[in-house]
Amino acid sequence: MRTLSSQALQALYAQETATAFHLLITISHPTLAQPFTLTSDSIPTVSNGVTFNPFPFEISLPDDDPEKIPEAKLTIDAVDLSIIDAVRGFGTVPATITIQVVTSVTPSVVELEVGPLTLRDVTYDALTVQGAMRFEEILNEPFPGDLVSPATIPGVFLLT
Repeated sequence: MRTLSSQALQALYAQETATAFHLLITISHPTLAQPFTLTSDSIPTVSNGVTFNPFPFEISLPDDDPEKIPEAKLTIDAVDLSIIDAVRGFGTVPATITIQVVTSVTPSVVELEVGPLTLRDVTYDALTVQGAMRFEEILNEPFPGDLVSPATIPGVFLLT
């Protein structure tokens, strides 16, 4: 269950409101000097001391298919070549994405946060940069994480 602030709940339940909900995206990667911080608003949004710059993007939510690991799609308009230049430098290490939802009235109160997600299968052209956002695939990790042997866990093999 998610808990929203009283201001957000009031805006959601009101018949009319001047409060807008904004998506804030942070794209981080080891090759980036500064993370990309983007907002869905048309003006910069300052949230918790970080300035999120207006940038056209779209998030497509995952399908509700129990047979697949859910993945959302991120599409960013390539109006600024710095996004494409950054994507070219990512190499095989995926970028990390964090998505936050804030209101226009209280932008430093994060109503919802999703992440960290990894940005995979990134493609780009002259118009857009697209990628799949996924949680880490923990179901493909070996279990148990450690090999149980006398060399790694000798206490298990002690005779009493």
